Amino acid sequence: MSYEAVFFDLDNTLYPYAPCNEAGKRAALAAFRERGYEMDRETFDELYATARRESKRETAGTAASHDRHIYFKRALRRHAGERDAADALALGDAYWEGYAAEMELCDGVKRVFDALAEAGTDIAVVTNLTTRVQLRKLSRLAIDDRVDRLVTSEEVGREKPSAIPFATALAAFDRRPSEALMVGDNVGADVAGANAVGMDTALFVADGETPAIDELDGDRRPDHRLDAFADLTEVAA
Repeated sequence: MSYEAVFFDLDNTLYPYAPCNEAGKRAALAAFRERGYEMDRETFDELYATARRESKRETAGTAASHDRHIYFKRALRRHAGERDAADALALGDAYWEGYAAEMELCDGVKRVFDALAEAGTDIAVVTNLTTRVQLRKLSRLAIDDRVDRLVTSEEVGREKPSAIPFATALAAFDRRPSEALMVGDNVGADVAGANAVGMDTALFVADGETPAIDELDGDRRPDHRLDAFADLTEVAA
């Protein structure tokens, strides 16, 4: 392999995000109803979207901006004027239970990880979210034993595209930016962030179409574009 380390985003890179998010929302709606709240899907979607938007506005740039328990805590207060901690906890837990049950690795992930390990290449997951949730996802996907280091925005205090998550992973392996490749789905967070610190980048979108390289410019332009995850073996070879 031509890289000493390969870093991966997690959500919508190693597995498709959209079906998991949908499953999580269905589970949360069911939990609303089970706890005695009258709620149809349209009302739920509007409530969730509003709570999410408010949370992201007020916690922008932090891991808390992704916290579903915060979303549902706000949603409960908006819907019923209540501050029931047990209900907010139950709704957030239901979301992540439904989400995790739907998770499936993209084709080729384990083969690529095995090839990287065989070549002695360090593997890190560098991700924006809270540590507990991302640890749970790695365990659910059964790749926790293949990942040498997990770096979350919660533990380093900054979200991608900040240089800090990438620098933290590089320092963990004592690698220079030129020795590492970042693979992710988000041109703003993954590609631009890693490009800015001098890493090579590969763009892969698990759920949806991956933009062509010539459609992107500046720091948002990746060095490689992957149509399939397994194509990474050619990029990193």
